[in-house]
Amino acid sequence: MNQLYQKYKPHYNANLKLAIPVVISQLGHTLVQLSDSIIVGHFAGTISLAAVSLVNSIFVIGMVLGLGISYGITPLIAQHNGKGNFAECGRLLSNSFFLNIISGVLLFVLIYFGSNLLMDQLDQTPAVVKEAKPFMLLLSLSIIPMLMFSTFKQFAEGLGFTKQAMMISIWGNILNICLGIIFVKGMFGIAPMGIRGVGYSTLIDRTLMAIVMGTYVFRSANFKKYLQNFVLTAIDKVRCMQLLRIGAPISLQYAFEISAFSAAAILMGQLGSVQQAAHQVAISMASLTYMMASGVSAAAAIKSGNHFGAKNYQELRASAMASYHIIILFMMFTALLFVVCNQWLPWIVTSDKSVIEVASHLLIIAAVFQLFDGTQVIGLGILRGMGDVNVPTFITFLAYWVIGLPLGYLLGIHLHFGPNGIWYGLVAGLGVASILLYLRFNKNTEKHLAA
Repeated sequence: MNQLYQKYKPHYNANLKLAIPVVISQLGHTLVQLSDSIIVGHFAGTISLAAVSLVNSIFVIGMVLGLGISYGITPLIAQHNGKGNFAECGRLLSNSFFLNIISGVLLFVLIYFGSNLLMDQLDQTPAVVKEAKPFMLLLSLSIIPMLMFSTFKQFAEGLGFTKQAMMISIWGNILNICLGIIFVKGMFGIAPMGIRGVGYSTLIDRTLMAIVMGTYVFRSANFKKYLQNFVLTAIDKVRCMQLLRIGAPISLQYAFEISAFSAAAILMGQLGSVQQAAHQVAISMASLTYMMASGVSAAAAIKSGNHFGAKNYQELRASAMASYHIIILFMMFTALLFVVCNQWLPWIVTSDKSVIEVASHLLIIAAVFQLFDGTQVIGLGILRGMGDVNVPTFITFLAYWVIGLPLGYLLGIHLHFGPNGIWYGLVAGLGVASILLYLRFNKNTEKHLAA
């Protein structure tokens, strides 16, 4: 163990230094949803919490589709920065900003109007659907500023500047929680808004975050040499296609995984509002650990992009293995936390004892899939940095929609294992994705080293 540590120690230090701020800023998206669940669960009740679960299960698919497109710029920026091609970075930012504005508007239209039609057809509790619809309007509007923020965040992180997005995310989440409590409860002369309150707080928070992040990028001296060729109207087909060739498969990768969990939430709704609320409690906890792993994955993508651009494949492989080691240790810790604290963690979100009982069982299953969840997202990040996105996209589709979700439906609904059965299927999907992505990474790096 000591020899292993000494071998990878420089990479552990470098990767963690880059990853920790990314982890904290990545957590911002999930903490918004978790804080919404906590505020609604304690101040608005179980029906409202189930509505949050239903809305988030639909919205998150659009969110990761948009975020995936915005992530397309990061490996390209890292590779061009590794080559010393600074002028190209500004041109890529122009085109990325354009693509993200367009995708934000399109996703708002698709999410809001599509969800209104969809929710009435999903055999959900009518009271839950009634509460969900006004919340969906506000949340779907927030996707536009969220993608603007992500454009500048991914640009800065691709160049190795990660702390600023972290700080903006921290303050943004504090603001979101404060406004959410004020709006939901009705304080300082404001009438109680119920579930709509967290919708307004999220929209305000994401708008301010986009403004602050954009101001930082354009005014900081760190980016002057990169932004000399930034022209908002200089949009060209070649660079847009470059961004989409990486961003679109990343969108699908995230969408295949997240939509499987969203479909699981809808299946839970067929079992009842208590089961659906319990799923929201457990998935909120699991999403926190996933987004932390996703932050390490984003750092791994930047590092592998730098090494790949410099054609330093030995360092690429060593850095990638260090990222795997980090995430395995971290996810072992979170798995232990879920097992030991499975009875107490749900109290953070709700005080409904029937919801807590179901959620505590789901957290045990979440502990089982922690290692799989962490290692599969690391594999995706490393391969993304190398520009390998198409085969990993197929792997995620196979794992979640051919294996995981059908198995969960079979066990949970047809064989009457209930909520646990649905989550057993998700464990199987994550396991398949984790193994196949590692094999893909191993094959690719061996091929480059041999060449």
